[in-house]
Order: sequence, then C-alpha cells, then structure tokens
Amino acid sequence: MLETHLCLIMFEIKKICCIGAGYVGGPTCSVIAHMCPEIRVTVVDVNESRINAWNSPTLPIYEPGLKEVVESCRGKNLFFSTNIDDAIKEADLVFISVLSNPEFLAEGTAIKDLRNPDRVLIGGDETPEGQRAVQALCAVYEHWVPREKILTTNTWSSELSKLAANAFLAQRISSINSISALCEATGADVEEVATAIGMDQRIGNKFLKASVGFGGSCFQKDVLNLVYLCEALNLPEVARYWQQVIDMNDYQRRRFASRIIDSLFNTVTDKKIAILGFAFKKDTGDTRESSSIYISKYLMDEGAHLHIYDPKVPREQIVVDLSHPGVSQDDQVSRLVTISKDPYEACDGAHAVVICTEWDMFKELDYERIHKKMLKPAFIFDGRRVLDGLHNELQTIGFQIETIGKKVSSKRIPYAPSGEIPKFSLQDPPNKKPRV
Repeated sequence: MLETHLCLIMFEIKKICCIGAGYVGGPTCSVIAHMCPEIRVTVVDVNESRINAWNSPTLPIYEPGLKEVVESCRGKNLFFSTNIDDAIKEADLVFISVLSNPEFLAEGTAIKDLRNPDRVLIGGDETPEGQRAVQALCAVYEHWVPREKILTTNTWSSELSKLAANAFLAQRISSINSISALCEATGADVEEVATAIGMDQRIGNKFLKASVGFGGSCFQKDVLNLVYLCEALNLPEVARYWQQVIDMNDYQRRRFASRIIDSLFNTVTDKKIAILGFAFKKDTGDTRESSSIYISKYLMDEGAHLHIYDPKVPREQIVVDLSHPGVSQDDQVSRLVTISKDPYEACDGAHAVVICTEWDMFKELDYERIHKKMLKPAFIFDGRRVLDGLHNELQTIGFQIETIGKKVSSKRIPYAPSGEIPKFSLQDPPNKKPRV
C-alpha cells in the first residue's frame, strides 16, 4: 500500500518535488522517475551528506534493484538536491515523503513493490484544492498502476489506514511469537502450527513467521502512534490492546536473550558471541529498531564480547546504533564490540553463534569449518529459523541447536539453573530507543 499526503498542487504535472531523501522518499521517487520519464523528479533534503550519497555510485541505502533504477534516471529526469526553496518554486507538485508500504517491511523489496503495488492510497483534504491535488497524483500513478488499484480518501482515513495496516501486520507477528513461546514449553513446532493455521483461508499464511521480533521504522512507530492517538481520544482500552503488540515484541527479544544466557551455563561474561546479521531484515541495510540492537544490548549488559557481521550494514552504522545512550553506557561498545569483515572471522573462537537476520548466505556457510574454530560445546541460536533444514547435519557436526518455537534436541549439555532471570526482567519492556 502506498499512502501519500499532498501539500501543494498546480494543474499540469511536469515537475515533482519530494521533500525527504530517506528510506521512503529516495526509492519512491526513483521509481516514479523510472516509470514516468516525461516527468522531472527532484528529491530534496537538508542532509547534505545524504544528498551527496544519492548523487554518488554508493547510495545511502541498499535495496535490491534500487541502484539500477537510480542510475537509469539520475541526471536525466531524477535529481537529488539540497536547494529546497528553488525545487519547490519550480515544481507543479510538492509532497512530503510519508508514503508507506507495509509489505516493504517483511516480504519482497521496496523496488518490486513500488513498481507493482497491491494498491495505492492517496489522501487529501476535502477542499477543491485538495481534491485537485488528489486527482493530479492519481494521474501520475496511472502511468503504471491500474486505476482500480488506486484508492482516494480524506486525510484522516488515509492516515488511519496506514497506521492500522502496519498495526495489523505487527499484531500477527506478535501473535505467532507468543505461540512460539508456548511451543517451546510444550514440544510443539511453531512452524507446523503456523502452516496449519495459515491453511485456514480466513486467516491466511502471511506474516506468520516466528522470529526474534519485528523491527524496521514503521511497525513500532505506527503502533505507538495508534496507542498515543487512542489515549489522546480517551480510548484507554483500545490503547492498552495495541500496546500489548509492542510489549510482546519486547518480551520475545528478552526471552531469546535469556535463552542464550541460560544455555551458556547462566553466564556470558567475557564469552565471545558471534552475531550474524544486524539489519532488521534481509536484503536491506536498514537497522532502525532492529532486534539485533536489542539482543546486543542485553548481551553487552551481561558482559559478553560481541563479534558482529552483516553483509550490507556499514561498520559505522553498527557502532552508532550500539553507542546510543539508550543502548549502551560509557565505553561498553569499544570494550565489548568488534565488527567482523566476514562470518568466519566473527565465529572464530566463539562460544556461540546467534543468527539475528535471515540473510540467505547464512544457510550456505561451511558450518563444519565454523565448528572446528569454535570453543566447545559450540552453540547456534537461530533467531530467524533459517537453518531448519540443516538441524540433523549441524547436530552431527557437534552443534547444540536452539531455535525459535521448537525444541531441537532432547539431549542438551546439562547446566545448573540459577532460578533467576538475568539482570533484565522478561516482563518489563526495554527502554525505547530515542531517535539519533
């Protein structure tokens, strides 16, 4: 779903200005320029380094297909600039990049979904000017989107549609994650449960993948916006209902971290832990609200030495995310975190491997090579269920396997449980990470 708020419109659309060159504005306007070569599209932002990156061979974000789209249009009918005033004055249509595509977050990729959206939602004021703006943008999208897929609403309906769509998707993830905890306690397999209930046509099988928790910029933000809106409108019962979606996500992250600590004989102090994956999902370099940040925080708080590898997230971004005051204190990152150049380096000498992002490459690693270089007993904690088909092979090699929503082996290395939850409580939500 694409959702757009309009700010200014004239009648004939030949020049578009988008304010905001981030994860939404950049890809969206690149696709508009690609699909509408007769329209000049200018993306503006106050962040000069970001604009410089869009104008360079190394784009500021990674999405499959994005670089090809940008390079096919940049300098022809797609421009990135910090000259906001001039771009606005010259444009026929100006909008702020608050477009949102819920499917973007967990399935498919931004470029694919922008080229072939399931629907486009355009909201505008119920004034003559607002309606002309809506119709003008409809005409832009009709270059490649069938008219029956374009929905027009008033501004409130479009905004609530965006919030509700992301809230519903986040709710499904939290729901299946709650069942994963029950599966681990009973011996069921959450993947089998998800397959069974997903075959019910009333439910469907989308967004029923249990994991260490959802991330990204939209889900938590939009659910919390919905909670705030309900509280402001004196709907406390509704606010508490949606707050539980966030609370369950927080609980899942804490529960996974606690499982790592318990399995490693109730302590990870001074132990080397390899973290594979730092982006909030595969095929992107986006780390916003990534579960990897929170898992890393909890393990750092217990004194673990983390060696982190992600194929698309720059070292600088990982350090920035983990150095935030809401995540670490003092010199924790410099003392406890090492960014590795490849997964084998990260795993060399580690007590455990923790998979936090479902990159396909993690299915294809030479785990026999990894096991030989790890300390024994060697553990793998699969927070994304990417190694499901390899459990027998990994156990034969000698790994102890722990995964979300399933007991892999009845034979575990024994340990003496302390009877205490590690320093953090599984019931209390973590401190929300303020925006940097």
